[in-house]
Order: sequence, then structure tokens, then C-alpha cells
Amino acid sequence: MAKVLIVEDDRVIAEGMARHLASAGFDPVVVGRGEQGLARLRFERPDVVVLDLMLPERDGWSVIEEARSEGIATPIVVVSARGTEHDRVHALEIGADDYLVKPFSMNELVARVRAASRRALRRDDAPRGEPIDIEELRIDPREVQAFVDGESAELTPTEFRLLYQLALERGRVVTRDELLQKIWGRREAHRDRTVDVFVRRLRDKIDRRATRHTFIQTRYGVGYRLEPVTKSDAEADLP
Repeated sequence: MAKVLIVEDDRVIAEGMARHLASAGFDPVVVGRGEQGLARLRFERPDVVVLDLMLPERDGWSVIEEARSEGIATPIVVVSARGTEHDRVHALEIGADDYLVKPFSMNELVARVRAASRRALRRDDAPRGEPIDIEELRIDPREVQAFVDGESAELTPTEFRLLYQLALERGRVVTRDELLQKIWGRREAHRDRTVDVFVRRLRDKIDRRATRHTFIQTRYGVGYRLEPVTKSDAEADLP
């Protein structure tokens, strides 16, 4: 039974989430403060965290940043009344895996948590394929990590799964909708920036560190493909 840590200071909302997640077969634990949530995350390592952003003492932004800085890779599903594109993108950029805007249906919450839990299980239990070597990039499913010029790229599990999916489709443009379905378990919605944000994170951790190539290429309006392009050639193509 997957444990879900709910960090939410509104007791009515928290109890509703816990009740629906328990009915769906999860083991929910509720805390009402950010500092409590971070402590439980550190020492109990739940399978998924459901995190509000506006919390007493320590807000959700800080919880995400601190957890990721400590190398805690537990999937984090943000639930917040803050629904602007800036808030959603920023939460994903600092390490959240998914974002739900209040009010939301409990069925949608259960679906998002279930998808996040499956991603965590695949990380731990999936058969490990052979490493994929592409120029100075090594993608190692057994380590659930990528290495650039021999150094760890420090990818989160979700970042790794996105990179690995692109590597399995090397040379083919994979649409955003395909990636959302395979990695996050949902269809693309209007103005959904999730894939774009995670690609940006991959570029920061891989393309910027690589000495000779960029790896994540954009097909504007369509999606992304993984293919090495020498940095000198890429710069020559710039206007």
C-alpha cells in the first residue's frame, strides 16, 4: 500500500483528500505545517507527497526546494489555489512533478497521485536495461541516472524517465501529448507547460554541462527529439 503524505493546513480539504485516497487503496498521512511535512518527508520517505503551497511556518515552495537540494526524489504533486501560469511553471521548475489548481475533483487528485506512485514504482522495480551511450552522454537505467562527461547530471526520477523515453525514440520527434501520456499518465490540456518545463530542466543539467554537443532538440509546435548536435554547428545556425 503506497503511503501518501498530505501537507495541507485546511483540515476540511486535507480530510477529504485523505478519505478519497484511502478509498482508492492508498495509505494517507496528514500534516498541517510545512516544517512538519519536510520532517516527515526526510525520515519516512513516503511514496508520494501532496503539497499545498500556502502553509504556516514554511511554505510549499521552500519545502520543494529544500527536499530537492537534499537529494530527496519523492514525487511531489502540488495542490494550490494559486493558478497562474507563472506559479505552475515555477513549481515545476524548482522540482514539483505535477500541479493541480484548487478547486479540483477528488477523482482527478486520485488519478494524479496514482500516476505519480506508478512512476516511483517503475523507478524502483522496473527491469534495468543496458546503458545508452550517445557521445559524451551516458543514460544508465540501472542507476536511474544520466552522466555527462562522466559526471552525474543529478536528474530526478521524473527527469530521468523523460530523458530515457526520448533516448528510446532517438532521432524521432516525440510530441508533447505522447510524452505527457507516457510519463505523467494524462492527455495534453490547453496551455499545459509541464513537458516544456522538464525539457528546460534537462537542458540545464545536460546540454549546458556537455562539452561538445547539445542533445535535446526542439521541433517547434510539435515536440522534442534526442539527437546529438555539435555545439559549434548549433551556434552557426543561430541568426
